[in-house]
Amino acid sequence: MRLDGGGMFGVVPKAIWKRLIPPDDANRIELQTNCLLLQQGDRRVLVETGCGDKWTQKQRDIFAVESRTVVEALAEKGIQPGDIDDVVLTHLHFDHAGGLTRLDQDGHAAATFPNAHIHVQMQEWEDAKAGRSTMTGTYLHSNLDPVADQIVTHEGDSTIMSGIRVMPVPGHTWGQQAVIVETVDGTLCFPGDLLPTRHHIGASYSMGYDMLPWENMRTKQGLLSSAADKSWLLVLDHEPGHPVFTVRHQGEWFELLESDAG
Repeated sequence: MRLDGGGMFGVVPKAIWKRLIPPDDANRIELQTNCLLLQQGDRRVLVETGCGDKWTQKQRDIFAVESRTVVEALAEKGIQPGDIDDVVLTHLHFDHAGGLTRLDQDGHAAATFPNAHIHVQMQEWEDAKAGRSTMTGTYLHSNLDPVADQIVTHEGDSTIMSGIRVMPVPGHTWGQQAVIVETVDGTLCFPGDLLPTRHHIGASYSMGYDMLPWENMRTKQGLLSSAADKSWLLVLDHEPGHPVFTVRHQGEWFELLESDAG
């Protein structure tokens, strides 16, 4: 998909960010909606669902949303929607939760993953239902109402299952959470829109969409410090290139190093 570059970089001047990721003629930059498929025994967990396919042609043109969805990506791995046991979302904006539902034969939004528990922070669920955002079109009832009975809410640090936990990372939204996965090779962290692309590593590189820019900067510092000290792998949700990185201290801040993993 593509979003406005100014919105994605907030207070960072265009003269700087356009050198990092050039915009198109509509001032939009290329982004991805990266999702993770995790498996432990017979249990399958999906992290994020992308934009989904409930788009009019006009909406698709505005955001340059490609037609391929997470359902098709799963099918390429031999996984059907009914095979997913849990869905974990960092937050409920349309580019993360849009794939929770799809249109049925009658044109009504219905659950994409009917057998899954859907895990979010309680704060995020309440804010999403109330539309608590400066972006009036990002919490959509068509993504949320059909799956309300599948929602499992968490308050603060919480274990989803053995090896998978979530922790609050407020800033982009009040109720955003990161997903932490313990693997045989080490710890993997999916930080959501706390750090959407490699170019948001800088302290002040927050999005214009962030509800709490100062909080976002402090939260990002804490997560990057943990990632550097504990050798975490980070998987970035909107990075259009290779999305897997390690972190190391660089002076008083941090830098990302592209990882061979993934």
